[in-house]
Amino acid sequence: MKTGRIIPAVAGVFLLISGAFAQDADFYIFLCFGQSNMEGYPGIEEQDVGPVDKRFQMMAAVDFPEQGRDMGKWYTAEPPLCRPGDGLCPADYFGRTLVAGLPKNIKVGIINVSVGGCRIELFEKDSYQSYVDTSPDWLKNTVKAYDGNPYQRLVDMAKLAKKDGVIKGILLHQGESNNGDREWPNKVNGIYKNLLKDLNLKAGNVPLLVGEMVNEDQGGACAYMNTIIAELPDTISTAHVISSKGCPVHEDKLHFTAEGYRMLGTRYAETMLELLKKRK
Repeated sequence: MKTGRIIPAVAGVFLLISGAFAQDADFYIFLCFGQSNMEGYPGIEEQDVGPVDKRFQMMAAVDFPEQGRDMGKWYTAEPPLCRPGDGLCPADYFGRTLVAGLPKNIKVGIINVSVGGCRIELFEKDSYQSYVDTSPDWLKNTVKAYDGNPYQRLVDMAKLAKKDGVIKGILLHQGESNNGDREWPNKVNGIYKNLLKDLNLKAGNVPLLVGEMVNEDQGGACAYMNTIIAELPDTISTAHVISSKGCPVHEDKLHFTAEGYRMLGTRYAETMLELLKKRK
């Protein structure tokens, strides 16, 4: 009789403990970071406001008072995805295209921590503070939204997300503020390695997808940076460059239009879908 009572009790405790740490293998999570083009240049068109598949989720990395979103919680991924007041970004149609191309049992979640106008140095965990200290006030004010440390906010949110699903990739769109910086690939490599280490991830399971600046065919103000971005796979074997060719842009030749973000985000997703197929 005693044995019969103990075993169910032990089993119940085991289930409780294991359930507390259970991951949903069908919940694919992607981390997004960068500057203004990943943040989302202001502008959300009517066609982007319609119902979003609930299989596409976003974890708020800051509070969104008007949308009723609290930091660290999941919501249906209706734009804006980075911070209140931002616009459409590549992550929007990355996620929408993924859920459309994946089996119905798969959910997709994104976490977007981006700061318009920042150099890649903002995400260097050991030296970001010296960069922030010498930055203009407008950038410092944006960084305050992440308690002064966007890299750590991304890591903290990712750790929360790992309790719910599996991190499958990292998306980056940054480079305008580092235009012509030949050390950029090495700097990105350092950040990528830190993310993998801090989140206990393996590079082979978490590719890095990096979008080009506004392309030369659109008169891109920082189109030269694309020649440096093209070298990234030589430094990071799991990096993949996403073309911006033909993606429409604003008059500043720095930011994509909503249509440009749709096209670019779809290309991120198409690359990721191919990578996911190869893993099977």
